[in-house]
Amino acid sequence: MFVDEAKIRIKAGDGGNGCVGFRREKYIPKGGPDGGDGGKGGDVFFLADENLDTLMDFTGKHNWSAQDGKPGQGSNKSGAAGNDLIIRVPPGTLIYDTDLDLLLKDLDEVGMKVCICLGGHGGKGNKAFATSVHQTPRYAEPGKPGQERNLRLELKLIADVGLVGMPNAGKSTLISRCSKARPKIASYPFTTLEPVLGIVELSNERRLVMADLPGLIEGAHKGTGLGFEFLRHIERTRIIVHILDIMPADGSDPVKNYRQIRKELEEYSELLAKKAEVIVANKIDLDPEGKTAKKLRKQLRHRIYPISAVTGEGIKDLCETLWLKVKKVKT
Repeated sequence: MFVDEAKIRIKAGDGGNGCVGFRREKYIPKGGPDGGDGGKGGDVFFLADENLDTLMDFTGKHNWSAQDGKPGQGSNKSGAAGNDLIIRVPPGTLIYDTDLDLLLKDLDEVGMKVCICLGGHGGKGNKAFATSVHQTPRYAEPGKPGQERNLRLELKLIADVGLVGMPNAGKSTLISRCSKARPKIASYPFTTLEPVLGIVELSNERRLVMADLPGLIEGAHKGTGLGFEFLRHIERTRIIVHILDIMPADGSDPVKNYRQIRKELEEYSELLAKKAEVIVANKIDLDPEGKTAKKLRKQLRHRIYPISAVTGEGIKDLCETLWLKVKKVKT
């Protein structure tokens, strides 16, 4: 199950209470105050872990708490500090404070770590309040409470290449050809119900991260179909690869389909509209003379990369092109 949103409540640990204590030993009946300080409460951190790609760990678990500090003890013994809580999330996770409606942090790099809630300080023991005029204080500080926050976690996948297109355009077949990803492939629309990431391995230890996203249809930016839920993932990709089915089973026009998807991207975000794009004409095995591909080039006035995701024709050259374009965008 792919989960890309979660609402949770986090709480840092409370500080331990200070101790009221007095030294009592043989021959020293009035040894004075010796109450130790309480320990600090644990902090709450978020860490971007490359081994995670979904927020599924947060389903069914809404409350996350760090450990409280221990109370102080006699003989000037301070309480132990509470253990910090490290919450691991996928790279690309945005952390929002829902009460403030504020973005706290965008964990867009592997290994990023941020403290979101600070633990409370421990209270001082009664020894800390002893003075020359008040040598036997009988009070100590309570520990300070740890911070609390209501959070909304939102995941935007980080990929070099994002595959977009109409349902059944061949996106899943292409990513299964280019990588070891094995999305569901079938001859009916919306077989891809959640994003799929794949690693495209090239020669000389080069690699690309490719994301297969559910097919888009008209009105996707308003919530029609499945596209609205996953359009935000395209915002993270460096390059959009627009897959066109040159022989749609429903008899639709590939050029109109292209313009329709472009309109949905532009309506959703200006950022998407400005991203570098590669147009791919898929299923050229059904057009051996290349007439349809030539027609697409003429009508769209863009370079078209013809491939067959089924036979593998043109895929190697496409991957090399994507590598060069991603490298250019990175620099």
